[in-house]
Amino acid sequence: MGMKRRMTTGIVFCLGMLLFCACGKEQSSKEDKVYLGVAYYDQSDTFLNSLIDCLKDELRDYEEEGNEASILIRGAGGSQRIQNDQVQELIDAGCNVLCVNLVDRANPSEIIDLARENNVPVIFFNREPVTEDMMQWDRLYYVGALSEQSGVMQGELAVELIESDVGVDRNRDGRIQYVVLEGEPGHQDSIIRTENAVDTLKSNGIEIEKLSNGIANWNRAQAQNQMLQMISQHQNKIELVLANNDDMALGAIDAYEKLNYTESALPVFLGIDGTDVGLEAVRDSKLAGTVYNDKEGQAAAILELSVALVTGEGMDAVALEKERYIYLPYFKVTKEMAEALLKDKNL
Repeated sequence: MGMKRRMTTGIVFCLGMLLFCACGKEQSSKEDKVYLGVAYYDQSDTFLNSLIDCLKDELRDYEEEGNEASILIRGAGGSQRIQNDQVQELIDAGCNVLCVNLVDRANPSEIIDLARENNVPVIFFNREPVTEDMMQWDRLYYVGALSEQSGVMQGELAVELIESDVGVDRNRDGRIQYVVLEGEPGHQDSIIRTENAVDTLKSNGIEIEKLSNGIANWNRAQAQNQMLQMISQHQNKIELVLANNDDMALGAIDAYEKLNYTESALPVFLGIDGTDVGLEAVRDSKLAGTVYNDKEGQAAAILELSVALVTGEGMDAVALEKERYIYLPYFKVTKEMAEALLKDKNL
């Protein structure tokens, strides 16, 4: 009887140890799981949708390597109030890293407070909060690109085209008459991209004359409407269209096509972002060029940083500037480069 009791005790002990080990293993696995909560400003934004698709691809590759990961995505439809509620929802769902593309880059405090209260790190992306807000907590990061670089490169593309083709100055007055299609009013990328593109033209000795500008909120349809108004006002005087992103540049082209302008009467169109539709337009010689915003690199950086924050490993390998920023470089895209990029994407 004593032997049976000892055997039973031993079995219970062994089972207990097995359960303990299993629970410990399960807990460790759960702690290492990367559960991304993504909140972005508007579901209609072409570039952001592509970036998020790239992030999903990165996450899929990460899982195929034997890691646990999942993602929950919410679009705010342009409302900061809705985005704040969505961030709370993502935290309640158990997300252990928040990836936030702010509706209002100057108003992140409620999101920061929610994250800090729940000790969930935040990776802001694409829309950079002001420096003071980034200093509110030591678990705030940013992944994106330098807006001024995109503006400078767009300006350089314009300079190269103007210097290589006298036909850009259609009225032969020695000046380039231009219009600008801008994103949101007051948005840092809108302001910086526009200012740097124009300053680059001026610093390279190009005589320019601004005819008009229109706010199109990064949107193709709105850009078409704005362009129709500018064409009505300026007729054939417009020689260059500088758009803050590809969708707005394409909207400008749509306006001219709607009015049945001949190719010889069209201005030069330049965009920024290098979206797939933008690259196709460059390949097809509708857009004269664009500036590639490295969404693949940004997605990879977001995941690398997220994994390091969750697992506590690999943070030393993350290429942070000022301990919390990751900037991916832009590059200029003309027809030959667009063809190569599209071929690489199998498009």
